[in-house]
Amino acid sequence: MSNQFIAPGQTIGIIGGGQLGRMMALAAKEAGFRVVVLDPSPDSPCGQVADQQIIASYHDESALEELAEKSDVITYEFENIDYKALKKISQKSYIPQGAELIRITQDRIIEKAAIEEAGIKVAPYKVIDSLESLREAAHHLGFPCVLKTARGGYDGKGQYVMHTPEEISEASILLSHGSCVLEAWVPFEKEVSVIVTRNPSGEMKCFPMGENIHVNNILHQTIVPARTEDTIKEKASDIAIALAGHLQLVGTLAVEMFVTRDGSVFVNELAPRPHNSGHYTIEACEISQFAQHIRAICSWPLKSTELLKPAVMVNILGQHTEELYTWISRQPEWSIHLYGKEKAKANRKMGHITTLTNDMEATLKELNEHEIWKIPVR
Repeated sequence: MSNQFIAPGQTIGIIGGGQLGRMMALAAKEAGFRVVVLDPSPDSPCGQVADQQIIASYHDESALEELAEKSDVITYEFENIDYKALKKISQKSYIPQGAELIRITQDRIIEKAAIEEAGIKVAPYKVIDSLESLREAAHHLGFPCVLKTARGGYDGKGQYVMHTPEEISEASILLSHGSCVLEAWVPFEKEVSVIVTRNPSGEMKCFPMGENIHVNNILHQTIVPARTEDTIKEKASDIAIALAGHLQLVGTLAVEMFVTRDGSVFVNELAPRPHNSGHYTIEACEISQFAQHIRAICSWPLKSTELLKPAVMVNILGQHTEELYTWISRQPEWSIHLYGKEKAKANRKMGHITTLTNDMEATLKELNEHEIWKIPVR
């Protein structure tokens, strides 16, 4: 594996101009790097803080080659990149994360197989390619069960939860997008995630496990430390480390997991990049997930990920922004991060707040009763 040291003053290329790219770029700038971003939008969140922008599709091979020419190292902020195009430029550019990780994580069928190859548990599942195979698998796995498109899909998109056999026909509409995965329903008590970072020399660090609360299939809160036993936290970190090693990770991997009542831990999904559930690290840990990611891809030693203080991260969606502005002057304890997106659409992630606390239950009560997050979707 290449172990190329990238020094301050050199240029980091980022594929993707969203909020994750923006926070990567801010961390890179803090460490003295220059940043060039590739994104189709001329005013992307990352483009607003980068040194240069290449305005083109993520699949534009000539734009990717231009990015390669301008960059000493290239990273990405999301996994829906054309695998063949990325592999092609990786042959002549330094992309320490590689293209193989993209190939694995952008397809649920391949991803689940890779997780199982690492000896890690996933929910029982079947690969579905027809209505007939869906009917057979649903009756084998039982109800409820979840049909998911193999590719694409996020924040609950590309998924259908079937509670009865009568819903099979309606769920089968997802097959129009190609092969799917049918998963048995895991009766989980908590959804959790661990962010792990690995550099080219094999050094690995895990951030503290976050407890994730979803509303309408969109992450609403991450609570750290997660309200669960230390044995579960250790098990989740061990899983993240095992996967990072198996995949020969360089950079950051978010491992989303289910925890059941009996203490079993199942991996749900992987994301080969910084993750929404790791935003709390900016204020609450010795280093943020973004700065650690930059260190990893630049072959720097990794820093301690110690939690400095318990924290809660809450997403700001489009319907929350107007009300948030009226509260900024009244919430001095909130760290407010807004992503520079022009249009505040309902359920679109516009930013997040993080608050540090000495009394988690009191803080959660205050946040859960706050009127900002009671705004109905219009």
